[in-house]
Amino acid sequence: MKRLLFIELQKIWKNRASRILTLTYFILLSSLALISAIKFDLGPIHIDASEQGIYNFPFIWHFNSYFAAWLKIFLAVVIVSMMANEYSYGTLKQNLIDGMSKKEFITSKFLTVILFAAVSTLFVFIVSLILGLIFSDYNEFGIIFSQMEYLLAFFVKLLGFFSFCLFLGVLIKRSAFALGFLFFWYFTEKIIYGVIGRFVFHDFDVAKKVMAFFPLESMSNLIEEPITRLRAIKTLGTQMGVFGIKDYDVHFSSILIVLTWTAIFIFSSYKIIKKRDL
Repeated sequence: MKRLLFIELQKIWKNRASRILTLTYFILLSSLALISAIKFDLGPIHIDASEQGIYNFPFIWHFNSYFAAWLKIFLAVVIVSMMANEYSYGTLKQNLIDGMSKKEFITSKFLTVILFAAVSTLFVFIVSLILGLIFSDYNEFGIIFSQMEYLLAFFVKLLGFFSFCLFLGVLIKRSAFALGFLFFWYFTEKIIYGVIGRFVFHDFDVAKKVMAFFPLESMSNLIEEPITRLRAIKTLGTQMGVFGIKDYDVHFSSILIVLTWTAIFIFSSYKIIKKRDL
């Protein structure tokens, strides 16, 4: 396992573009602290991010894991390119000639996906813990380490998304087309949601439940947006007479759906490589 992972990491580090994108990703994760500088007016309400409790435990786990997940596109490019380069540079064929089996090849890619997701989760944990210990109004041990399920959801979200990117890289071979298809599929899911909500079920709540089984939507459902939990937004909602009850919890069913898609993507990638004439 270590040998397979070492081979993949060498390939990524020796590729200048992949190296820059990976470093940029982790630098941007570190910049979560800059969110505190955000200030703007929302109608009569002045919003100062630093005063909204975004760094309070345990809310910080939810807030940071949600926004950190938006940066995953940087590593998505690395993963798609990692697979596309195997075809472009002929390293896939050379690895097979050197004795690596097709199963080991896919295993090495999946280990890289797991490593990226795990290191990203650890990074968000460390950054959030440091920010929380510095700025949080609550420092009791029980409060600090409550609601840690958001980090689990973050890890599963990245694992599923990166596995999807790996699958697209295997299927399409060209990184630009694979990334193009990724965005195409994103908008396709949105269109399907609109169509079935308006014309099939005539109920968008039912359509949302159906869409929860689609790959990208299921990943999105893992971590609900935290913005409406901010003090200023709650205050604005109260002034407007809106008292929406929203479920912010991480649900096991959502995790199970994404893990199922992860298994499907990796198994499908292996089947494609196994059957394809390389």
